[in-house]
Amino acid sequence: MTSLKHGILAAAIMLAATMTFLHQAHAEQCEQQTFEEAKYVVCTLEPGKADLRLFWTNADGAPYRTFSSLAEAVRAEGQTLTFAVNAGMYRADFSPMGLYVENGRELKPANTTEAKSSSGQVPNFYKKPNGVFFLSEAGAGILPTDEFLKRRAKVRFATQSGPMLVIANKLNPIFIVGSTDRTRRSGVGTCERGTVRFAISEDGVNFHHFARLFRDHLKCSDALFLDGGRGVGLYNPAMGRNDWSWHGGYGPIFGLVE
Repeated sequence: MTSLKHGILAAAIMLAATMTFLHQAHAEQCEQQTFEEAKYVVCTLEPGKADLRLFWTNADGAPYRTFSSLAEAVRAEGQTLTFAVNAGMYRADFSPMGLYVENGRELKPANTTEAKSSSGQVPNFYKKPNGVFFLSEAGAGILPTDEFLKRRAKVRFATQSGPMLVIANKLNPIFIVGSTDRTRRSGVGTCERGTVRFAISEDGVNFHHFARLFRDHLKCSDALFLDGGRGVGLYNPAMGRNDWSWHGGYGPIFGLVE
């Protein structure tokens, strides 16, 4: 009987240790970081080991709009949404502004429109170059839109946004050092050892500073701007985050499913 009790106790200890490890793993997936006095939440994923997907509409064809509705849909399939973030700019009907590929199906074509403004204020999506984040059998990648279209690579997921922040380890030359255009921003980078890093600023930052975060601090050779201002949002239960977009919801969404 004593041996049985010891066995049950040992099993309970092992289970508790495993649950603690899993909780820590989820907690450490996203963490708060500071770069040059600006605060960020940085989430690091390994695509080969993490089930990162893109989501837009539910089974009825309606946009998910909120992280909560997406989490419920994932839960109904017996899985868990552990992380989500806005996956790029979208229109008033929550449809993607540009290219959108989900499970190998192109649901929206690439947007190669040249936007011009007499005031010089070109919307962020159209600032050159914009780019495409994609997931293929070879892993994750980010390319300027023109280059992505020339390669015609077969991808499972893809989303177009803009502008590019970092291109082949160089900052986008359109960014201005010391710009007063500061707001909360979100972006994604492909980094050392094939990792993918998402960054969400908690403070207002300009594009030049945000791009240097990816290249100099997060060591990402390529990075893409996702959205800014009211469009920035994060879902991460381990951090107690379930943000709401003041645009009335989100369009395309990155989600990590477990």
